[in-house]
Amino acid sequence: METSLRYGEDSKALRIHAKQKLRIDSNTYFQLRGELDTRLGQPSSSSALIRHFYPSLSATLGVGVRYDKRDKLRYTVSAKKTFPVTVDGLLNFKIKGGCDVDKDFKERKSRGAAEFSWNVFNFQKDQDVRLRIGYEVFDQVPYLQIRENNWTVNADYKGRWNVRYDL
Repeated sequence: METSLRYGEDSKALRIHAKQKLRIDSNTYFQLRGELDTRLGQPSSSSALIRHFYPSLSATLGVGVRYDKRDKLRYTVSAKKTFPVTVDGLLNFKIKGGCDVDKDFKERKSRGAAEFSWNVFNFQKDQDVRLRIGYEVFDQVPYLQIRENNWTVNADYKGRWNVRYDL
């Protein structure tokens, strides 16, 4: 199980996030996620997805359900395609997108982004760094992610930000 502590300007509360992947076959897994808001002492979101990886395409497709305390129950579909920019695979261009619909299939929220991701292994001794620079198409906002070993900082041009520490 993967766990992390998360804090951001959107909630002003520390959240405990957990994710578990259960392998179905070599390219498919069932993914469960949950998040606990420590201020309220209640779950703030949870999801269950089936994800399939297409190795020949360097792409993934996910389908599932998500429950959020703000949006309630939603059905979700997401996809991601990676294009290596360098031969060593450390610099990639990714396109990703998804759509959530409410339980009555009336309200839809789409998302999509294009980003460059650069991984630097042993930036310093025992320190790996990842830099992502992207553009969210539907919100029309550029964003940045800096990851150093267990720490991740996300920020965008609209002033939204969050910090994550992977346990």
